[in-house]
Amino acid sequence: MAIVRIPTPLRPLAGGQSQVEVDARRVSQALEVLESRHPGLRAKILDESGAIRRFVNLYVGTLDVRDREGLATPLRAEDVISIVPAIAGGAGVQDLLREARQRVPETTPADAATEMAASKPLVLDVREADEWQAGHVPGATHLSRGVLEMRIEGVEPDRHRRILLYCAGGNRSLLAAESLQRLGYDNLASVTGGFKRWKDEGRPFVTPVALSAEDRLRYARHLSIPEVGEAGQEKLLKAKVLLVGAGGLGSPAAFYLAAAGVGTITLVDDDVVDASNLQRQILHDTRRIGQPKVESARDTLLALNPGIKVVGVRERVTSGNVERLFAGHDVVLDGSDNFATRYLVNDACVKLRIPNVHGSVYRFDGQVSVFWPGRGPCYRCLYPEPPPPELAPSCAEAGVLGILPGVIGLLEAVETLKILLGKGTSLVGRLLVYDALEASFTELKLRRDPNCRWCGEGKPFPGYVDYEEFCAARPA
Repeated sequence: MAIVRIPTPLRPLAGGQSQVEVDARRVSQALEVLESRHPGLRAKILDESGAIRRFVNLYVGTLDVRDREGLATPLRAEDVISIVPAIAGGAGVQDLLREARQRVPETTPADAATEMAASKPLVLDVREADEWQAGHVPGATHLSRGVLEMRIEGVEPDRHRRILLYCAGGNRSLLAAESLQRLGYDNLASVTGGFKRWKDEGRPFVTPVALSAEDRLRYARHLSIPEVGEAGQEKLLKAKVLLVGAGGLGSPAAFYLAAAGVGTITLVDDDVVDASNLQRQILHDTRRIGQPKVESARDTLLALNPGIKVVGVRERVTSGNVERLFAGHDVVLDGSDNFATRYLVNDACVKLRIPNVHGSVYRFDGQVSVFWPGRGPCYRCLYPEPPPPELAPSCAEAGVLGILPGVIGLLEAVETLKILLGKGTSLVGRLLVYDALEASFTELKLRRDPNCRWCGEGKPFPGYVDYEEFCAARPA
């Protein structure tokens, strides 16, 4: 790899970098690579005819390329290309900013705030990570200037969407907006005065949870995904998820929610570990037979991720405690395998307006859905009442393929993370049916019953029903 040294006046166009590695055999190819990464930089070096500008010199090592083969000068892997423009007291940067202001519209923080309240522009913070951590505009997306051109399409592929950019004082955002214009984005504005003026005018800002060095290492693969990134990981670390049951469905779901960094995981289960559980309930092991499941699960999850909080509640969910247990949580993940609990989970989630991630298994079949109050049907829209006991055998009676709860529990975990991150399309209004023997998924549309006594519009909450005949069944 050859190295191109970027002079100070041109560094704003190169994301602030002082040098860039390029894989090229000639100087001309090196400039092409440079332009592909940092659009607009080559125009500062070459004129419209492709010749080196008269106020710029290019050196390979200590020799001016004009004294060698010009832009066709060959390169070796260890060569250093130096761009040496004429400078006079730093006026180069001011020239760049002056030119940018001629092309990029600017907006004040007041107008930006009004626009954000009235519509949904994409607000880009192009500062560095440490600046973002010190505070940022609510709802902004962090995309530092150095990676802007490489990652913008992953964040916003629509080149006509309205985008507001800001930095600390309004200069970097101008140059960033100019770079996006060269990529085809045509509805941009830079916020004058940047974040400093935003704060000085008394506008609200967010100070995020600071990710530690250990967090950055543990969640590195999340941080590199535009749909998650630092802002998304912060959401996960602040989130509270309650799992009903630390059994077959709760085990894989809890494992992956803990690994993903969900900050608080509450497990509700009154059972103890039994040898028959170990065929599918992977939170537990042989050494813990006879131990309360919530204690066993807590030990396992904290061994995986000691940076989260795991709360174990050794209680059975009943009409008398369900609201107390669920209150304050962002999502409830239902890992139960009996109708008494399933209907209590649904009814409490409807009353408390909490998304209910549903999963169920039977022998080789599984079902997954999301019942989100106000956005789609509830479980009672699908099944207004439970079937008679003789038609609803428990897993102990009917059996279940041990791996099946793993598949369904992981799908529940995926839906939970999507809800917490506010990304993707959830399974609201859809039932995903999995047939393990056929290796097939079938998606069914669910209809919201306008006359549903629990979730129907304007219907008073009718209260909880304890289906006593199902209470002997245990979580999957």
